[in-house]
Amino acid sequence: MTLRLYVSLWEHPGRADDLASFEDAVLALLPIHGGRLLARDRVVDRLTDDPLEVQLIEMPDENALAAFLADPIRAALSRSYHRDVIIARTQLLRVKPVPRPSNGLGDA
Repeated sequence: MTLRLYVSLWEHPGRADDLASFEDAVLALLPIHGGRLLARDRVVDRLTDDPLEVQLIEMPDENALAAFLADPIRAALSRSYHRDVIIARTQLLRVKPVPRPSNGLGDA
């Protein structure tokens, strides 16, 4: 079953550009595991506890997600970029699309 994931990322102070560079490298691995990046956005007008970046990712199934998370290249990138120094918090939410109403009200 296809998985949709919302990923929210918070940076340590002063590390916004480093977070973006790290995510550029890590997200490039998604296709190897059958994944797709559907959206990647930076939060504007942030409040105190808002993430810096949000991503919508699609993976073919739980096995593909597990393989992506355990990818040795991803682990090496985490070490070389010093992920724990860059990223303060990550939240991963499994989501599903909300069906559009069949009465035509959802059409714009």
